[in-house]
Formats: sequence, C-alpha cells, structure tokens
Amino acid sequence: MLTARFKHLGLSAGNRVLDLGCGEGRHVHGLYLLGGLEIYGVDLNQASLDKAAEGLATLATPQLDETSQVTFETGDATALRFEDGYFDAVICSEVMEHLPDYHAAIKEIRRVLKPTGKLCISVPHAWPERICWQLAPPPNGYAFEPGGHIRIFDEVDLKVSVESHGFKLFNRHHAHGIHVPYWWLKCAFWDREDDHPMVKAYHNFLVWDLMKKPFLSRALDTVVSPVMGKSMVLYFNGVEAH
Repeated sequence: MLTARFKHLGLSAGNRVLDLGCGEGRHVHGLYLLGGLEIYGVDLNQASLDKAAEGLATLATPQLDETSQVTFETGDATALRFEDGYFDAVICSEVMEHLPDYHAAIKEIRRVLKPTGKLCISVPHAWPERICWQLAPPPNGYAFEPGGHIRIFDEVDLKVSVESHGFKLFNRHHAHGIHVPYWWLKCAFWDREDDHPMVKAYHNFLVWDLMKKPFLSRALDTVVSPVMGKSMVLYFNGVEAH
C-alpha cells in the first residue's frame, strides 16, 4: 500500500533513496521492486525494521538483488549519520506528525539530500484527522497514545515549513480515501479497537481490496481520495542556494 508515487521522484538506475521513518518497509519494498536503486530504510523502532527485512526477504529475487541494494538501520530523523548531499531522493511518509521538532527533521533531510534532489512528504489529511481526534479524545485517545500524533498539519502550513528549508513544491495529491472510514470506526470504538465487529469487517474489506485490487473499489478510492484521502502527499524539488 504505497502512499508516494515514485514517478514524481525522477528516479534512475544508481540513485540513492532514503525512506526516513520507513516503519515496516512498504516504500522500501516498492523501491526494491523497481530495481537498480541503492535504498536505505531508517527508523527508530528495531521491531519494525525486523519486519521490514522479513518482508523484503519474501520479495527478493536473484535478478533484483543484482541491481538493488537495501540497507535497514536505526536512526534519528533529526541526526542522521549520512554525509551532506548523499541522496538523490528522500521519502518521509507519515512521520512529521509524530515529531516534537519536525523543523529539525526537515533541516536534516535538506542536508543529506543533493542540492536539487526530490523530497516526498506525506502526513495525515487535516479534516479526516480532526474527526479521529474528536472521536477518540484525550487522555487516552487516538492522538495521545505513546508515539501517537502530536499535531495536525494543514497543507499551507506544511508547504511553508518545508519551503523555508530550501525546497519548492511541485506536485501534490491525496491517497487512501477508502481507508478513512476504517480509522473513524477504530476511533469511535477506541476502547475495543480491532476487536469490534464493525472494525474487523472493514479491516477485512481493506485486506481484500489490497490483495485483489478489484476495479470497483480501486475506482471508488480514486474518486474519493481527492476529497477525503487519509494522507496528504506533497512533492518538493531541492533549490540550490545562490
């Protein structure tokens, strides 16, 4: 279930790509399947990295292993070990809403990205996210569990924040429209979470959609995502300093 659209990153053979806050590796896996890339998946959570590596092992083929290189490692988004200008592209998907100092993370991305490299950032779409916060309020709700979301980004605020660090927005879209009702249900029945029959039923529908990719649900997602997509996805070019 990819949120970033790789076609906007202008990738070519030999490029280095960082998936910052890679979680269980969905974007790393997708990049690997493109072939010809040097890919780094960085996350704070070792358990998620272990699952990412397990998932990659199920996709690996001798042909792709000859052309692709994947490295998983722990790391802090605000203090990366890589040298300046190391990457051709960076993906940072569903991470900024968790970070106390997201400006420090954007500054670090700017440092490790080539001067004219490309950046994809996705965060939860503001108005569906606000409903989640209302349905599962504090002190123990959706946004207040350990590692939960600590802010809601409006598009203009995020655009201005990223562009203040030497980037220029060039594309945008929303993603995962049919996933929004699932999160609303989870939040409405927060005390029971995945145990509630309605939550279970919608989860099963999403798994079926992911595995089978039927035309009707794919078409529905395409129609509703611009209005109520779970994720807001922004693409930026690096701007060389003069």
